[in-house]
Amino acid sequence: MTTIGLVQINSSFANQSYLPYSVGILQAYAQTHLQHPEQFQFLIPVYKRCPVAQALKELESADAVFFSVYVWNINLSLAIAKAFKVQYPERLVVFGGPQVPDQAQEFLQTHRYVDLTCHNEGEQTFVKVLERCRDRNWSGVSSVSWYSPDGEFHANPLGERLKDPSVIPSPFLRDTFKPLMDAHPEEKWIAIWETNRGCPHFCTFCGWGSAVASKLYQFDLPRLQQEMNWFGTHKIPYIFCADANFGILPRDVEIVQHMATVKTATGYPEGFSVQNTKNATERAYEVQSIIAQAGLQRGVVLSMQSLDPNTLKAIKRTNIRLDAYEELQKRFTQDGIETYSDLILGLPGETYDSFVNGVATLLNHGQHNRIQFNNLSILPDAEMGQKEYQKQYGLQTMQCREINVHGSLIEDPEEIFETSELVVATDSMPRADWVKTRAFCWMTALLHFDKLLQIPIILMKHMTPLSYRQILEAFMHPDSEYPLLQHIRDDLLLKASVLQNGGSEYVPSKQWLNIWWPADEAWFIELSMKGQLHQFYAEAEDLLRWLSPLTGTQEEILEETIALNAGLLKQPFQTQDQTIFCDYNVWETYRSILQGVPRPIIEKAHQLKIDKTTKVWTSWEQWQREVVWWENKKGAYLYKDIQVIDR
Repeated sequence: MTTIGLVQINSSFANQSYLPYSVGILQAYAQTHLQHPEQFQFLIPVYKRCPVAQALKELESADAVFFSVYVWNINLSLAIAKAFKVQYPERLVVFGGPQVPDQAQEFLQTHRYVDLTCHNEGEQTFVKVLERCRDRNWSGVSSVSWYSPDGEFHANPLGERLKDPSVIPSPFLRDTFKPLMDAHPEEKWIAIWETNRGCPHFCTFCGWGSAVASKLYQFDLPRLQQEMNWFGTHKIPYIFCADANFGILPRDVEIVQHMATVKTATGYPEGFSVQNTKNATERAYEVQSIIAQAGLQRGVVLSMQSLDPNTLKAIKRTNIRLDAYEELQKRFTQDGIETYSDLILGLPGETYDSFVNGVATLLNHGQHNRIQFNNLSILPDAEMGQKEYQKQYGLQTMQCREINVHGSLIEDPEEIFETSELVVATDSMPRADWVKTRAFCWMTALLHFDKLLQIPIILMKHMTPLSYRQILEAFMHPDSEYPLLQHIRDDLLLKASVLQNGGSEYVPSKQWLNIWWPADEAWFIELSMKGQLHQFYAEAEDLLRWLSPLTGTQEEILEETIALNAGLLKQPFQTQDQTIFCDYNVWETYRSILQGVPRPIIEKAHQLKIDKTTKVWTSWEQWQREVVWWENKKGAYLYKDIQVIDR
């Protein structure tokens, strides 16, 4: 009997952990296709971060250990593998997954305790490796690399992809995860799920297309329906769909319809996250509408990455239509379905100007819920990971610690941290411009998406010739008469510089829930807790007055919008509702702009009664957790229960 250990470490939070799908599907495939499956015993996988000694204890009986590695687990996986090899030098250690480079010679030379690396799809390779575990003759095994005992490096040709996914059994339906789930009844499991494999796009920053090429292969619909039933009966609260382009196939509508039926019948899953297809606008709209109506998602992610034509050409996304995103943005907004947009900072060809113009364009098209500003990092098997590509565009990188947003500050006593290779400058975005752009992202998040000034910003854009770019950039260049705004700007620039030089992306705070905070949220908390919001709004109003010559009426409207935004911002310790006296329909106009059907600002005497007492946060800690943290994705930082009373 050969005992096999499996390691796929994922992040866990609040008793929620990912089922280790990658190693689970390998096990299910092997138990179906091995010539003598009865000769192999599979241990319960190591599925989340733990001390190296604990992992060794769980793997001590393994004759061979297989690691599935990515950026969030590579260093801990290597530490476990090294300790395992020291303790059991004759046993086999195998690495696979996206973090294993296609050209593995340097990786294997650096980590000599790794005996074998596997590349691309793993199912067929896994079976072949298992069948040769005893003699370790890898000569007939495709898609593997290794050093022989004489010190010679070997890399076998890549094997063909599995063209018939029906030969891959479902780890859910085979109950592959049952021993793991039985051993950890305290966990709330998140399922990773595939409905197809393949990606027709070849974005240079992504390993998806390069890993699975362009052909799309589908798992059959009856199997997928049975898996969805399994999610419901096993009370799996959250499903992360690993398809590169969900909605690309007509049958994806049937899939979400069945998922909605399962949720209605069982109450599960509570959430279903997909990566939208890039160009199929009508089907993406239908799919996401069904998901939203079923209460299966918190919003639709529209991943533009960049709006600059030169950048899109450099990263090979020119075949992805931006007008498809714009149409989806408009339709979802009108339907009241929240959307989020992704932009990546530091892409080749992007400049400070093009990036900021892209942000303004998204705002112009109605993206007022959230832009997620992601830092570009290098994945080893993406085209961008090639030295020639990096040289062509002058990419400068820095190894930075990989930290989960709102992750715990509890330190790992072994200090095994994950890192990512961050792009911190390019030929088109020099170091100083990168810092300025990163700070602009945080400032935009604080003012607009954390809602501290969203109402005045939108209405200033609505009633003056100012652009969103002009308004937001004004807060990046405040005069000395605005000391608080200057302090915020300087701090964000400093944080960007620290990140560029290898520091952390997030702000650690032992006092604020002992977690890592995004820089914009940290400023939201600080302004609130230090009683500086009054000064913040006073300086912001003066700055906006200075920015554009206003008529007497417009000055009154600006003053009203500032007062309204300040009154609507969620704060703790509220003991009574608030009434704001208005002379203009600023609330009505603001809401109409969010809905994509803007109305003019007119004189209209009325009162706005804000309900602040139905939900009260009685401590700073409760407010930090339930408002600033938990409402982050939705940007739900303003009171919404508002009564309009004519006067």
